[in-house]
Amino acid sequence: MSAGLQYLPLILCAVLLNTAAQILIKMGMTSIGHFEFNTQNIVPIFVKMLQTPPILGGVFLYVFSLGAWLLTLSRVDVSLAYPMTSLGYVFTAVVGYYILQENMNLTRVFGILVIMIGVYLVTRSA
Repeated sequence: MSAGLQYLPLILCAVLLNTAAQILIKMGMTSIGHFEFNTQNIVPIFVKMLQTPPILGGVFLYVFSLGAWLLTLSRVDVSLAYPMTSLGYVFTAVVGYYILQENMNLTRVFGILVIMIGVYLVTRSA
């Protein structure tokens, strides 16, 4: 196994934490609902976000994701590690489909497959 791929669990940890953060923040913003973005709404919406547990949980997970990412970058070439973050698109799309009931059409499935092939090729070049 190449030096970079031995850290695959760390890279996946960072990506999965980021995916979970995205999903929690989406759930929180869905509970808040659509709002007009203007100067009068900045403070009330910000306060509402601070009072929404899924958003706070998502921000918390972002912090841990950043920590895992910093550890990754201290150990792995960025030219290997960063392309693997695109797996977050795959994980987020799948979780969005199953948990958030979001649309998953053939074009998205094809795009996910292209991403997965790209990540495979990058890891094979390590």
